[in-house]
Formats: sequence, structure tokens, C-alpha cells
Amino acid sequence: MSTQQTVLLVGGSGRTGMRVLEQLLNRGIRVRVIVRSPQKLPISTAKHPNLSIVEANLLSLSDEDLLRHISGCDAVISCLGHNISFNSIFFPPRDLVQQATARLCRVIETIRPEKPIKFILMSSVSVNHPRDLDTRRGKFEKTFLWMLRAVLPPAKDNQQAANFLFDKIGTDNAFAQWTAVRPDTLLKGDVSEYILQENFVSSLFAPDNTNMANVAHFMCELVTNSEAWDRWKGKLPVITNA
Repeated sequence: MSTQQTVLLVGGSGRTGMRVLEQLLNRGIRVRVIVRSPQKLPISTAKHPNLSIVEANLLSLSDEDLLRHISGCDAVISCLGHNISFNSIFFPPRDLVQQATARLCRVIETIRPEKPIKFILMSSVSVNHPRDLDTRRGKFEKTFLWMLRAVLPPAKDNQQAANFLFDKIGTDNAFAQWTAVRPDTLLKGDVSEYILQENFVSSLFAPDNTNMANVAHFMCELVTNSEAWDRWKGKLPVITNA
């Protein structure tokens, strides 16, 4: 029986998502990627023998189609997010990340896999821990974020996705296990040393930096490294450059 892992990736044509896709393939992992515009993928990547491309809008797929794409996967990675444009921020779907998270996790539960499927979400440092464990984030910053979520739908969307994982999926789900990765200010650059923390170590007003390649590397580690997964499942690790 083959021990090669299979991952479903959504948001694979984004800046971080493409880095995740490349690193997964470089590790010899089979990848199924759902993208609206396959032409955005690099030609060398799109023709990789371990890559299967599904051209579709994730939220428009039927439950049956989504179940078929997830079946047989060891992990699902979501790098979905909102583009920095007026239409993307203020026009539907304003709850893209939350909707996708809910659909993917509910389909995983429908499959009832013998071994739990990992769900790895790219989140943001704008997200507070749903259990109020981010003790270094003071009342002023939390108030500022509350106001930010009121005027910027993407900030609210990311928080709702994290809340869904805690409140609806939980940390002892028999079929879906999850991690939500919170990077700080995203930068280009190669994989470098990085730091993982359970809670914040910097202020919103004095942010740290996180290479997108480092986010991708950590997400791939969560797929392939059982010790990393056991350490961070059910948590919201903050990742920053060393």
C-alpha cells in the first residue's frame, strides 16, 4: 500500500498558496488544488505529475463534488483570503474564509475517515484566540481590532473562521483535526529561520515580519511531521521570522 500523502489545497493561486503548492510538490506529496484561474499557476508547477487541478469556485461546488475531492486526502490546507482591492474587501463573499472553513470541515465529518483528516488554515495576527488566551494583547488593541472588524469584512471573516473551528469543530473531533496559523506582516523571501509561539509577542502597532515561504514551510511541516502536528493541533500558532 502506498504511503505517499495526498493534500487538498484551496487558495493555491495566491501569494502564499503558490508557495505552499510548490513546497508540497517538492516534498513528493500528491496535491489536488481547487482554483478559479488555473492559468495563474506557474507552467512548471501546473504540469507536475503529482498535481491534479480542479477549475472551480470552491463555494459553488456541490457537497458531492467536494466530498469526492477530499476523499482519500490526509490533509486539507486553506490559504484562501481577500485580495487587497475595494471589490474584494467590500463585496460578496465577505465571509469567504469562514464559509470555506465550515464547508470543508463539515464534508470531512461526512466522510467519517478512519484516521482524522488534518485541516490547516492560514489565518492572521488580526485574529484573537477564541478562548481569550492572548494575554499580551491589551484592552486597547482588542478594542481597536473590534472596530477594525466592524469596518473591514476580511478581519471579521478571519475571526469567524477561527471561532468556528473552536466552537463547532472543537479540539477532540474524531474526524477533523485543525490548526490555524497566524503570520504577522507577510513578506517575500526564501525559507529562513522562524519562531513559533502560542501567543503574541509583539504589538499590532509594532508588528513583526513573516516570510510567506516560512508560512508555507510550517504548513508543510504540519502535514509531514507528526511531532509538529501533535504540538500544534487545536491551536493558533503565531509565526514570525527569527
